[in-house]
Amino acid sequence: MGSSQQAGAYPPSAFYFKVEFGEPGRTVDTSFQEVSGISTEVEVESIVEGGENRFVHQLPKSVKHPNLELKRGIASQDSPLVKWCKAVMEMDFVESIETMTVQVFLMDENKETIRGWRFDSAYPVKWEVESFGSTKNEVAIEKIVLSYTYSTRIV
Repeated sequence: MGSSQQAGAYPPSAFYFKVEFGEPGRTVDTSFQEVSGISTEVEVESIVEGGENRFVHQLPKSVKHPNLELKRGIASQDSPLVKWCKAVMEMDFVESIETMTVQVFLMDENKETIRGWRFDSAYPVKWEVESFGSTKNEVAIEKIVLSYTYSTRIV
């Protein structure tokens, strides 16, 4: 547990986080403006009780996860993440898709991990550049959407 939580600085701030691709410490291409889609939901099936119309039972059916969305300023062509997205999106599936483990960590002011999530067998399913506007003074943003098999809270 991070020192900020021990000192009573709870709830933690959501602006200091890091993202890792592949094995921990391997990827240097980890700066993002925003990460969203960290969620798990149990899908249920409604069953009406026979002969008793007042009762509807909600039975668990499956666990579903939304896609993980990463936003950042448009990166250079030599970025490892850009190369991975290009390999998936622009190679017409000539080769099999390389999946990666993606880890997201919420950090405290001392660079210690407060929370962490692991997303297994992730791969890009959407690569989008947000709109340009001649009247705006903003950074050009790209959004990378990742699908994954399952997620685990690791811290």
